[in-house]
This record gives sequence, structure tokens and C-alpha cells, in this order.
Amino acid sequence: AADELKSDREIVMTAVQNWGLALEYAADELKSDREIVMTAVLQDGISLEYAAQDLQEDEEFKKIAEQ
Repeated sequence: AADELKSDREIVMTAVQNWGLALEYAADELKSDREIVMTAVLQDGISLEYAAQDLQEDEEFKKIAEQ
């Protein structure tokens, strides 16, 4: 996707609501956005592997991803 789309918070939020794994294609700053990552992980726990490292290590996110 074009860089401006990858950085558009609304577009990325809509994408991860429908397909959590779309987080892989988000801009790096959005991979650190707790709300976007949480939405992605709730949709598909596997998407946590595309989040920023600090969120991958966050116990709350790990617990949800494992459900």
C-alpha cells in the first residue's frame, strides 16, 4: 500500500478491525499505537507479532493474543 495510506490512522484502524493481520502493513508509528494494536490483536491474536517490540512484550497484549 502507498506510504500515506499506511500512516493514515483511520484507514489502518478500519483495516485491522476487519483483518487483524493488516497490522503488518501499517506504518511503524501505528504499530506502537496501543489502540490500533489492541484492535488488531482482538481480531486475530497472531497479529501481535507485527506490533512494536514493547507491545509484543506487554503482558496485557500477550494474554489477549493467547486467547
